[in-house]
Amino acid sequence: MSRILRDSALELLLTFWLMFGVTTIVRWVIGPSPVSRMIPQIQVELLIVGAAVGILIAGLILSPPGRITGGHMNPAISLAMWRFGVFPGAGVIPYIVAQLVGSVLGVVIARAVWGPVVAEAPVAFAVLQPAPGWSAVTLFVAETLSMAAIVLVVGVCLAVPRLAPFVPWIVGGAIGLAIAVLGTSTGGSVNPARQFGPAALSGQTRFLWVYLLAPMAGALLATWLRQAMQRRRSVLTHRLCGTHRDGSALSGVTR
Repeated sequence: MSRILRDSALELLLTFWLMFGVTTIVRWVIGPSPVSRMIPQIQVELLIVGAAVGILIAGLILSPPGRITGGHMNPAISLAMWRFGVFPGAGVIPYIVAQLVGSVLGVVIARAVWGPVVAEAPVAFAVLQPAPGWSAVTLFVAETLSMAAIVLVVGVCLAVPRLAPFVPWIVGGAIGLAIAVLGTSTGGSVNPARQFGPAALSGQTRFLWVYLLAPMAGALLATWLRQAMQRRRSVLTHRLCGTHRDGSALSGVTR
C-alpha cells in the first residue's frame, strides 16, 4: 500500500473520531440531557460546544495518526496545503474522499451508540443550518471569509518554526470561536467534512453545496493572498502539529 493510501486511511480514522466526537458533544450539550436542562441558553451551549470541539480537534492533530497524516480532517485544509506547495497533489483527492467517508461513519456510529435521540431534533445528526433570513450568498461569503482567515493564520504560523507548535491550538481555538460566534447564524462549519455526514444522514441538504464549496473557496482565496503578498518565508509542512513527518522540529527545510 502506498504512503498516500495509508495516510488517507488514517485521515478517515481521524475524521471518524472528529465527527463521532462532534455528534456526541451536540447530543449531550444541546440534545435532551442534564447539561442542556441546566443551561437553557443556546449561546452558552454553543460556547461549551465550541470549547469541547476545539479541544477535540487539537487532540486529534497531536495524536499519533494526526502527526503522521497532518491531521487535516478538512478538505479545505488539504487543498490549501497543496496550494502552499507542501502537500502532494496526488494526495488531495484520496484525503478528501477519506474525510467525507469518515464523516459519514462517525455520525452513523454515534447514532448507533447514543440511540434515536441523535436522529431527532434538536440534535438531528448534528447537522448545521443557517439562521432564517440567511441566503445562500451571505452564507457562502461568511464561510469563505472564515476559512480564509483560518488558512492565512495557519500558513503564517507553519512558516515560522517557533510558531508552528502552536498551530493545533490555534486551529482548535479558531474552530471553537467560529462555533461560539457563528453558531446561531451560519453554524460555524468551515469544514466540508463537518457538514457532509450530518447532512447526508438527516436529509437536510438544501445548503449542503454552500457548506461544501465555500470553505474550499476560502482556502483558495487565502493561498492566493499569501502568494500575492511579498512574503519572506514559505510554509514548511502540511502537518498541523507543526513538525516534520519524523517528529523533528521545523528548521526551515521542507520535508
